[in-house]
Amino acid sequence: MKTNNSLLLKFIHRYVSDKMDTVDAGHNMGHIERVRTNALKINKIEKADTFLVEAGALLHDLTDEKLFNKSVAECELNLFLQQIGLDDRTIKLLNNIIRSVSFGAEFDGTYPLTPEQKVVRDADRLDALGAIGIARTFHYGGSRNRQIYNKTVAPQKYHNTCEYRNNNSPTINHFYEKLLLLKDRMETSTGKKMALQRHSYMILFLKQFYLELGEEGFLIPPTK
Repeated sequence: MKTNNSLLLKFIHRYVSDKMDTVDAGHNMGHIERVRTNALKINKIEKADTFLVEAGALLHDLTDEKLFNKSVAECELNLFLQQIGLDDRTIKLLNNIIRSVSFGAEFDGTYPLTPEQKVVRDADRLDALGAIGIARTFHYGGSRNRQIYNKTVAPQKYHNTCEYRNNNSPTINHFYEKLLLLKDRMETSTGKKMALQRHSYMILFLKQFYLELGEEGFLIPPTK
């Protein structure tokens, strides 16, 4: 008997909850739930496949090499998806969604995205913007013992995934190296609109940050 989508999503949610239980607060179930909420909100307008969007949003970090052994995680995930009755085509589509979310993956070249990939990618990127994005950024920087700010270390333009993954820049630099770039890299018209206010809030934060340091006007243009 074919399992209905609602039950499949419950199985997936339980699996993801178990896997994400031990990861850092910037990528835990709070993040997953926010991405799912963002994805469903975007998809009310964009009208991609709802099951793939919701399942992809729940699963999007399960093979992240920052969090897990990528090859092992992919193997375990595919086995789980087979066990709950998903066909090979759906499993492939979900894997494609997961692989397309990462900002670092863009260094490997761009390629056409499905509507579902666009929605989930935008939903994940929205959680890197605004007040929540700021909180996640400083949490991650602190967990890696990075400097908050160093005026002698300029933001970098990375040319490949390896450079991006292995950088140790001060946390403020991450705004220029990634976060302020996201507004113009959103894939859906709905995502672009949702990103605008969060982007503006980050600019206000940076202006206040430099003001408190006595470095008014130090705000530099986003790296192109």
